[in-house]
Amino acid sequence: MRAYNIPGALLFVLICSMLAVAEPTAKQIGADLYAYISDNDASANSTFLVGTAGILVVDTGLNETEAAKLLRAIRQISPLPVKFIVNTHYHPDHQGGNLVVGPSAVVISTDFTRERTLAVQKAPSMGGFHFRPADVTFQQQVTLHLDQYSVQIYFPGKAHTSGDVLVYFPQQRAISMGDLFLNRSSPAMDNGSVESWIQALDRVLELPLENVVPGHFELATKSDLKRFRDYLHDLYQQVKALKQKNETLEQVRQEVHMEKYSDFRQYPKYEATFGDNAATIYQQMQAH
Repeated sequence: MRAYNIPGALLFVLICSMLAVAEPTAKQIGADLYAYISDNDASANSTFLVGTAGILVVDTGLNETEAAKLLRAIRQISPLPVKFIVNTHYHPDHQGGNLVVGPSAVVISTDFTRERTLAVQKAPSMGGFHFRPADVTFQQQVTLHLDQYSVQIYFPGKAHTSGDVLVYFPQQRAISMGDLFLNRSSPAMDNGSVESWIQALDRVLELPLENVVPGHFELATKSDLKRFRDYLHDLYQQVKALKQKNETLEQVRQEVHMEKYSDFRQYPKYEATFGDNAATIYQQMQAH
């Protein structure tokens, strides 16, 4: 074999070029079920189930660019059409790719998510997004049957938003969580209920589970989900105790102690920090 002497600068460029074209791939997490972990923290993870005649996809990413990455990952597994899309909630990073991933798919969400999507897409700041709201909506639960597999799509109560859904795959012992679970991260909190959120996670933890697909970041286990649940519970109890001492909102933001969760990501830009989460809990308590 002939040896080639490649200059260091050129070698660096070649390596960077190879890294630039590398894209996320889908990982099989059960029979015909795959998790797609986005390489862009601002775009949601996805889950897809491959049937004999079509595919179901949970969440489609932020925009056309991210959706195209997801679709390429799906096409590495199957050429079948995407027949169903489930959007876990109304935020653009979870449904901005609907048109690309499944232009003729049936889109499913809660009534609340469809209503909020219709309202949000009218905002001037959303001009760069091309939404495709749900065709089919529900209030509590719908079960979709894809060949021999059943998919349980249900509203667990107010949590991250007022209309989230969880998507459970019982045969594969897996669940797609949307933003009810971020792996090792403080979540952004919408107009939901942290108290109800904790209860929803408690019910999920009662299910037979081997794989948990978070809304963002690494594929998780049941123990990862339990730690996130414990984070919300610990923070909730601290805020409750501080509020009972008549501490102000700003005092609460500063006085919570989350050293146990020091590895959790913090995103001030999205109001997703320990202090931001504490403030949201405080405000929700004030509203009751």
